[in-house]
Amino acid sequence: MCRRVIWLISFIVLLSVVTDAPADLIANLRFDEGTGNVAYDTSGNGHDGTLNGDPQWVAGVVDGALKFDGTDDYVEMTRVVQDDFTLMAWIKTDTPGINLGNQGYQGSGLIWSDVAGVANDFILAVLGTKLSFFCGNPDTSVNSDTDIVTGQWVHVAATRSAQEQEIAIYIDGDQEKTMAHGNTGPLNALDTLAIGGNVLDSRYYTGLVDDVQLYDNVLLQAEILSAMQNEPWPYAYSPDPADGAIHADTWVTLSWMPGQLAVSHDVYLGDNFDDVNNGTGETFRGNQGSTFFVAGFPGFPYPDGLVPGTTYYWRIDEVNETNPESPWKGEIWSFSIPPKTAYHPNPADGTEVADPNSVKLSWTPGFKAILHTVYFGDNFDEVNNATVGMPSGTTSYSPGPLEREKVYYWRVDEFDALATYKGDVWTFTTPGAVGNPKPANGAADVGMNSVLSWTPADNAASHEVYLGQDKAAVRSADAGAPEYQGAIALGAENYNPGLLEGDATYYWRVDAVYDGNPVQGPVWSFTTGPFLLVDDFEGYTDDDAAGQAIWQTWTDGFGVADNGAQVGYLVPPYCEQTIVHGGAQSMPLLYMNEAGVANSEAAMTLTAPRDWTAAGVAELSLWFRGDSANAAEPLYAAIANSAGAPAVVAHDDPAAATAGVWTQWRIPLQALADQGINLSNVDKIAIGLGNQAGMAASGGFGTMFLDDIRLYRP
Repeated sequence: MCRRVIWLISFIVLLSVVTDAPADLIANLRFDEGTGNVAYDTSGNGHDGTLNGDPQWVAGVVDGALKFDGTDDYVEMTRVVQDDFTLMAWIKTDTPGINLGNQGYQGSGLIWSDVAGVANDFILAVLGTKLSFFCGNPDTSVNSDTDIVTGQWVHVAATRSAQEQEIAIYIDGDQEKTMAHGNTGPLNALDTLAIGGNVLDSRYYTGLVDDVQLYDNVLLQAEILSAMQNEPWPYAYSPDPADGAIHADTWVTLSWMPGQLAVSHDVYLGDNFDDVNNGTGETFRGNQGSTFFVAGFPGFPYPDGLVPGTTYYWRIDEVNETNPESPWKGEIWSFSIPPKTAYHPNPADGTEVADPNSVKLSWTPGFKAILHTVYFGDNFDEVNNATVGMPSGTTSYSPGPLEREKVYYWRVDEFDALATYKGDVWTFTTPGAVGNPKPANGAADVGMNSVLSWTPADNAASHEVYLGQDKAAVRSADAGAPEYQGAIALGAENYNPGLLEGDATYYWRVDAVYDGNPVQGPVWSFTTGPFLLVDDFEGYTDDDAAGQAIWQTWTDGFGVADNGAQVGYLVPPYCEQTIVHGGAQSMPLLYMNEAGVANSEAAMTLTAPRDWTAAGVAELSLWFRGDSANAAEPLYAAIANSAGAPAVVAHDDPAAATAGVWTQWRIPLQALADQGINLSNVDKIAIGLGNQAGMAASGGFGTMFLDDIRLYRP
């Protein structure tokens, strides 16, 4: 998926090149006319489309497109396809996401058809931000698992095989779903194909459509990618084992589908990602003409067999020495050999169970394990050192009713008929124990200035905190160890460790203290990123009585005559919980620069971080998203010390408020220092739209969404 942007750029550049239509392309509506009520079929087969309603000619991926209003717009074609087909298009929609599992086929369609006069039948439909494909029988459907990104061009495709009775969906060339369609009868010819709506049931699509292509056979993935780019697809694809797969054997046959220009293939394989990516460390395994490669046998790489518990990386570069662009470097794929030890515990390590009376432990067995021995108790050392456990022929164990406010430990040893492999000690808590760690257990991309917090044990008198970068040391530490960070009084369940290292993994535990006796808590972990967090909007709630509402931290224009901003929604949830960049929440910022109001601004007084020189940070980063319906008011950020005028920086794009996708804005901190801001003691940050930006503002209203405000290293 990492080449999606490249594909789109290539498509824009190359679509203008006139190429002969493939023999199996039977209709292609490019929507480049720009005027009139006919969309011409450029395949030469005469399947022109007639505009109905009032779809608007607009700019597309390249040249023109059609914009459908979701009310009565559609383009109608007649009798164009038979049993097997592939249908694809470029789409762009700002429609919010819809849960297709609940919506079924009741919704707005991108491309609908009426098969032999049967109502509700259609080929390809886009409902909100997800892709749904139906054929032959309206009760047969397959929905993509991936949301279609709103506000940007996305390529969608669907195939239908009558012989295989199979339908498939592709988004940006990646196969998202394959499913049996259950329709044994032929489709025959379609009486109509409506692009933009189901006319019979008056359900219509909202958004843009460009370059609709219809083929009379099932295209392979490379052919879909090729059609999407309008040039041959040169890269290897469709790896087997699939990327990220668990491969339960010590030998493997790697295979792939070749790029359309490939004559031979350079094979790279190793257990180090960087070496495979760079072609170093003896990972180059040679050039060959075949599209399979064996490893894990004598005479082949890894002659002693692949190692359990190891992840292997591989890549295929496609070679054609007659082409100056050769070789085409492939993506890096991976597969993993299961470890000899048990893995994937349930409940997950460090989590809390909901009901202590119905706990059932389960795990994924170690490689070729035939017998499992379970050790269980409430003391880490006892479980870790135990030699007598409960043997089991299954991969689950029920310990029976457990106590509340308790930390439990368990371990699973695996036996494969040759040896026994000692497992890791896992832990979980029951309700009432110390829990709810923040950062969450296993969290990644955590700010270097994060404050640790937790929910207290129900009956504890106080808590003790341990923190370090060695898990075993944190696990075994006592109050005399360097990992000990001190006692925390009841009611103050947080600990500020100061500035942490960037790109480092930390382990921490919180012990509950009862009558002066600490009870060891679970060990949690998190990994930092190279940034200081200003606000990720995750800590706000709907409890305004406790001062936790977002508008109690970010002040807006309420009661201020010359500020048209409104932070948050008027009714709970106050934060946006669907349109988010990271985490679960973002900040909605409504701006109304009308009736004499020329500026809308939300501001936050900082408690931390105030030193914007710490850890070598040099850029202020924030993510924003607007909407095409927003007024194009200029976006700005204003940074201030406790005294003096703020430094104001405007976004380069005066129409940034209309951006329908999440967009990162990075502001060099030097630009603030150049305006007199003391970066070592910043007091306030404000985000706004309007004339404060120092740019021409025409006035108007709209809604912006802000998320993940950070200070990054260069």
